[in-house]
Amino acid sequence: MNLDFSVVPPFAGALAIGALWTILITALAGAISLIVGIGLALARIYAPGWIRALLAVPVFIILGTPLLLQLFLVYYGLSQLGLRLPAFFTGVVGLGLHYAVYNADILRAAILSVEQGQYEAGRALGFGRGATLRHFVLPQALYRALPQIGNNILVLLKDSVLVSAIGIMELVLSAQLAISRTFRPFEFYISVAAIFYLINLALEWALARITRRTEAMR
Repeated sequence: MNLDFSVVPPFAGALAIGALWTILITALAGAISLIVGIGLALARIYAPGWIRALLAVPVFIILGTPLLLQLFLVYYGLSQLGLRLPAFFTGVVGLGLHYAVYNADILRAAILSVEQGQYEAGRALGFGRGATLRHFVLPQALYRALPQIGNNILVLLKDSVLVSAIGIMELVLSAQLAISRTFRPFEFYISVAAIFYLINLALEWALARITRRTEAMR
């Protein structure tokens, strides 16, 4: 096997920019997935039946179709209807909403697992229903759900490569452009795999640190 990694350094800048875009996409989509996931979880528990029924339709679509197809439908489908959204916005929101559905299931189970005594303690202290959820129930539910949500963020990092299909210059697409000039795919794909591995290690370290700090605050 004739490998020549000397072709990689001239494109190190492009790969670094692609890696930064990948990290940014993961961070923004992860934040959306957590915020929307909390909202969906609360709606599935406390919202009126008709709202839960309305939410069941997009949830069913997201769970029943591939993520790549969802990105295509939003990006190309809406443009045919006259609504042109930036590719970056579409990719981040598409990834975020996709994982929000999965996070919602995790958070819903975590919220329901909080003991009834926590609700009663909040009311005994004069907190209303919303304040009890915010100050007593949600912090404990987030703590219990954190490991599974962290796993979803790690999977989201890997799925971020799919946004290259709608033209976002993340890490894999940056490598593909370099390959088109050098015709050395193996060297660049190995390099990209190593970069992803390093990003994954850094993300695992950050999640573990957050978990430890959360445990210390309990």
